[in-house]
Amino acid sequence: MGKIFRNMIPYRKTLLIVLLLLFVQAWCDLALPAYTSDIIDVGIIGNGVEHIVPEAVTAEEFALAGQVMTEEERTAWEQSFTEEGGIYVRSVNDEARLDELDELLLLPLLIRSRMPVPDEQMLPLVRQELARTVDTMGSSLVRSMGTAYAVQCDEAAGIDIAEIQTSYLWKEGLKMLGMTLIMGIATVLVGFFGSRVGAGIGRDLRERIFKRVVSFSNAEMDRFSTASLITRSTNDIQQIQMVSAMLIRMVAYAPILGIGGIIKVIETGAGMGYIIALALVVILGYVMLLMSVAMPKFKLMQKLVDRINLVAREILTGLSVIRAFKREEHEEKRFDEANRNLTKTMLFTSRIMTFMMPGMMMIMNVLTVSIVWVSAHRVDAGVMQVGAMTAFITYAMMIVMSFLMLTAMSIMLPRAAVAAERIDEVIRTESSILEIQEPKALAARRGVVRFSHVDFRYPGAEEDALSNIDFVAEPGKTTAIIGSTGCGKSTLVKLIPRLYDVTGGSITLDGVDIRELSMKDLRGEIGYVPQKGVLFSGTIASNLRFGRPEATDEELREAAEIAQAADFIGEKEEQYESGIAQGGSNVSGGQKQRLAIARAIAKAPQVFLFDDSFSALDLKTDAALRQALAEKVKDKTVIIVAQRVSTILHADQILVLNDGRIVGKGTHEELLQGCETYREIARSQMSARELGLTEGEVSGNE
Repeated sequence: MGKIFRNMIPYRKTLLIVLLLLFVQAWCDLALPAYTSDIIDVGIIGNGVEHIVPEAVTAEEFALAGQVMTEEERTAWEQSFTEEGGIYVRSVNDEARLDELDELLLLPLLIRSRMPVPDEQMLPLVRQELARTVDTMGSSLVRSMGTAYAVQCDEAAGIDIAEIQTSYLWKEGLKMLGMTLIMGIATVLVGFFGSRVGAGIGRDLRERIFKRVVSFSNAEMDRFSTASLITRSTNDIQQIQMVSAMLIRMVAYAPILGIGGIIKVIETGAGMGYIIALALVVILGYVMLLMSVAMPKFKLMQKLVDRINLVAREILTGLSVIRAFKREEHEEKRFDEANRNLTKTMLFTSRIMTFMMPGMMMIMNVLTVSIVWVSAHRVDAGVMQVGAMTAFITYAMMIVMSFLMLTAMSIMLPRAAVAAERIDEVIRTESSILEIQEPKALAARRGVVRFSHVDFRYPGAEEDALSNIDFVAEPGKTTAIIGSTGCGKSTLVKLIPRLYDVTGGSITLDGVDIRELSMKDLRGEIGYVPQKGVLFSGTIASNLRFGRPEATDEELREAAEIAQAADFIGEKEEQYESGIAQGGSNVSGGQKQRLAIARAIAKAPQVFLFDDSFSALDLKTDAALRQALAEKVKDKTVIIVAQRVSTILHADQILVLNDGRIVGKGTHEELLQGCETYREIARSQMSARELGLTEGEVSGNE
């Protein structure tokens, strides 16, 4: 929860506005039951008469009423009316003064309604009895009895009671309508601002997680996996975004409404608060029981989403291979297993949560029946009004509904909490490749790469992948790296652009440790072509300009010609503006590799890194490309990782790797004579005649 709320801090001003709007909404919501109560008790039962002091009194009744009053009461009574043609009309219309008169004249007017003929001997006894009734029933309930006297007086004086009632109902109805409109506007604004905050939080999290992932080294990518990072960037953030908006609209409103409802319940004086308290205890216990069962499954659910994302990604990416090996049925079963595991978990949590609403509705209905049953006895006993009962039921439902909002959120919060933890895990993860605070600058841009006794071990591994690697790659020369599969060739090349950092020794570029250079300067000097050619959706031109946006059309054509890509580009209708699908799926493997090589050439770097980048090319294209490349990069440093000996025959320096160590270093001829590992690799690919070995040399080495 803390992580979810922390994401809202940048939007605190908007949240303050939302909080004020929620108070307005709750104020209107809590006012409506009071108006409903008044309409029932005053507008319907009391004929719209709000005060026990009549609007008009006949002269006879005016005199008789004065006889049952004390001196103070009689003075106030007489000062409140003026005579107009034999009828005494109330001259006081101020609400505050009328409320004071209601309190002062309550007893005498009730006495007058009970004693048609004043009796001075009985008067003290009747007053004493009515005073006890007021204490027992409460002044508000007794005042409703007093309004009956006011209605009689008004009718006797010729006032249209129906008009008073209609006027009162219209007045109260318009007030309710106004409150409803204000509440509606506040609700819409809360929803608007809540959605904006939720969308903003989603946008910010996507931006933060994307920036963090982009800064990750290969070690962090291996730790999280691409499928998991995609799920965290989409599904998990969507959970946070949705819950954030709901938190603002519901969770913030629920306490305001619940506390306000409790205050209003106390104000009703119904004396049935224990029923609501019991209902709340039952609700809390019920929710805690359901959540204790469902919470572990919510945590498992996100991992299962990761799993199904991973399986689906693998199947879709390798669909052609799956079809070629007739593995469709096996992969369908694998996907079905992942899908069923997720489905079972989701069904379990959904079934648990389906008990939530029926249980809540049962509690609410039992609560309503209990209130009506208790209230009916109190109304029958004359200690409670019907309108007060209606208001009490409404406020009780509001209190329960506020808890219902919280329980509804409790369904989504567990998943959101898990999602927030997963997102925070990515954001908190620092890249193992750190940018130096005060980087050094390259004094001379020559492209000299020096490995000085370099060791490297993958995170969590028990043994080094590379040990004591020591060599120099110079400009104008080609350094080739060859060895068996898994010997560390690609790992070695990835250390140069700092896709991984060395764990021992150092790598320098033009005499400066690459860890002391800024990433921008280091990688700006390198043209890297990975094993698997990666293209991006766009055009051929946009892909070739990927490393150098300012490259001219002429430079793009030259790079394509060197990479032997000009021919197939020229055959396309739009040539360099031809579209490239996501991942380069609309070009062949060889075309993709040639475009990747052309992209590196168009960047015009000082150091070229070719990580087995010629493997998808036929021998003729491979030879033509290397010849054209040699003429173009005479003053550049070229490092080539290769599987084919034919690719590196003319390299100035060949490094032979075996189990992460250099076991041979020299030219092709030198290694044939002095390195058994290289000789075995060469003989497995080329004949003795092609290698220039005599029969004696061949037999002598067998």
